[in-house]
Amino acid sequence: MGNYPTDATEKAYNGSDRNAVKFGFTPQSELWQGRLAMIGFIAYLLWDLSGYSVVRDVLNLIH
Repeated sequence: MGNYPTDATEKAYNGSDRNAVKFGFTPQSELWQGRLAMIGFIAYLLWDLSGYSVVRDVLNLIH
């Protein structure tokens, strides 16, 4: 108990907050890119489960 992240561990990446929105090749932008990719993947899975399958439509066009 009490092993919560401190300011030192939160800023260990490059001296700034790891949740800050920064552009370029920074650890913060990589974290945000991963988060947005996960949201997009889940959104596509929900879209596919609701009956709108882009993959199935593309395969039907090729076949």
